[in-house]
Amino acid sequence: MKIAIIGSGTWGVALSRVLCLNGHEITVWSKFPEEAAQLDAEREAPNLPGIRIPDAIRFTADAEEAVHDADYLINAVPSIFVRETVRLLAGKVRGIPIWINASKGIECETLMTLTEVIEDEAIRNGLSGIRTVALSGPTHAEEVARDLPTLIVAAGKEPETTAVQKLFEGTCIRPYTNQDKRGVQICGALKNVEALAVGIARGLGYGDNTRAAMITRGMEEIRRLGLAMGCNERTFFGLAGIGDLIVTATSEHSRNNRAGTLIGQGMKTEEALKKVGMVVEGVNALPAALQLCERYGMDMPLIRAVEDVVLKGADPKEIVQDLMNRKLKQEMI
Repeated sequence: MKIAIIGSGTWGVALSRVLCLNGHEITVWSKFPEEAAQLDAEREAPNLPGIRIPDAIRFTADAEEAVHDADYLINAVPSIFVRETVRLLAGKVRGIPIWINASKGIECETLMTLTEVIEDEAIRNGLSGIRTVALSGPTHAEEVARDLPTLIVAAGKEPETTAVQKLFEGTCIRPYTNQDKRGVQICGALKNVEALAVGIARGLGYGDNTRAAMITRGMEEIRRLGLAMGCNERTFFGLAGIGDLIVTATSEHSRNNRAGTLIGQGMKTEEALKKVGMVVEGVNALPAALQLCERYGMDMPLIRAVEDVVLKGADPKEIVQDLMNRKLKQEMI
């Protein structure tokens, strides 16, 4: 198959490598000509040191060259750039490829999931019959690039999800299918916010008891919101739900965990983001998460706590005490 990877960050490069080694024809598009040229020449991504990029993978900053004859387009750009990227590419796409979203986030202005953003912007720009699949789960690029066993979810309608599943057959990525495209993406976006909260607690010096509690209660917040939005409850207990939250809240590779830890240690948000040096999607998703809380009347104390600390500069120790002193209640409500 001809596959265009849209975005040359760590996730885009990791996916391109796996799919190339599985026999597919891969072109990776970067918005920046100098970045595309550097990757093409050096065959190593700056944030994936020691990982050799196969010579068969083509890198280009020419959008038409990247997408013209593609059977599949895989979006791997940060969530805040998805709409403008689709706007740039839509008029250059030929045929009706399957557009796979591998990024995680919610558009703040519209509260659309990213596949909804892709569909909306593609239609606005004359690309009819668009077919989308959401690809999500506990999938750090640093491990996928080293061929470590990884499980993922392809969410959407049949036969598109099965087609995407087969792209990865026989690789280090084992894909499952799920029809709950919205639920999978709600999990992928909001787990980043919850992971910031867990990171902040870690930065304060709190231990495993705190981390386990926050992961559990964070997933409960996401589940309740997802059900209010019409998602399938089982999604939240699967790979794209609790699986992705666990890895994002605990892994050394997690940008959200690292950013939260730095903030918990006393760093200002902007300083922490600069120190991490890569996109921290939990910060991008936070405004949309807060709007969803309001729209659906949800009580989401951990997400509100992240707002207080990350956006308002509140003392995280005081916020933890506020959480611990909330009115006592039953667990299963």
